[in-house]
Amino acid sequence: MSAPPSTHQTGFTLVELLVTMALLSMLMLGMASALRTMAQTEERVDARLARADELRVATGFLHTVLGRVSARRIAVVPKEGASPYLFAGAADAVAWVGIMPARQGAGGRTFFRLALEPLQDGPALVIRFMPWTDRADFPDWSQADSRILVRDAVSLALSYEDARQSAPAWVPVWTRTDSLPERVRIDLQTSAGPWPLWVLPMRSLPASERGSGRFSAGPE
Repeated sequence: MSAPPSTHQTGFTLVELLVTMALLSMLMLGMASALRTMAQTEERVDARLARADELRVATGFLHTVLGRVSARRIAVVPKEGASPYLFAGAADAVAWVGIMPARQGAGGRTFFRLALEPLQDGPALVIRFMPWTDRADFPDWSQADSRILVRDAVSLALSYEDARQSAPAWVPVWTRTDSLPERVRIDLQTSAGPWPLWVLPMRSLPASERGSGRFSAGPE
């Protein structure tokens, strides 16, 4: 007679189970690490895209409003030796009269000021603006509208090209009273690193040429 078939069933040994669980743990860990890396890469790409878009918008806006300045002389100079132009160029801020594009709201001649300002989430490059009125000085900027151009800005250095010297030179403060700068240079540092250097030509508005004295525009 033949022996009855064995009913004993073989399964995983404890060692095999431990090895399988270890392999599964390593696989899950690798998948989690890959997902985390993908998420971080996506965040970095999004941040770069946001910075690129911020740069594009800020550059285009400043080219428009700072690239067209009023060289109209004020009727009464506030004090002897003061500039007859409504322009104030310092190393950390610049104020001028330009044109607000109509697509940004109420267009037309406008007072502008560009500077670094403290905000709740950190300093930012801010432009303030107010509709122009026929006056001999700039308005109270705390009452002006504002727009954030660049967030997380940590330093701003402005300089102005004086083309009336024998050799054109860049100066940190504009003190000439007989002309306006040819160009303005904007050196901006953010928490993510330096931005590309802006060099913007400053062209006078055609309507401000008559009776306002000579104002030469910078090259393209």
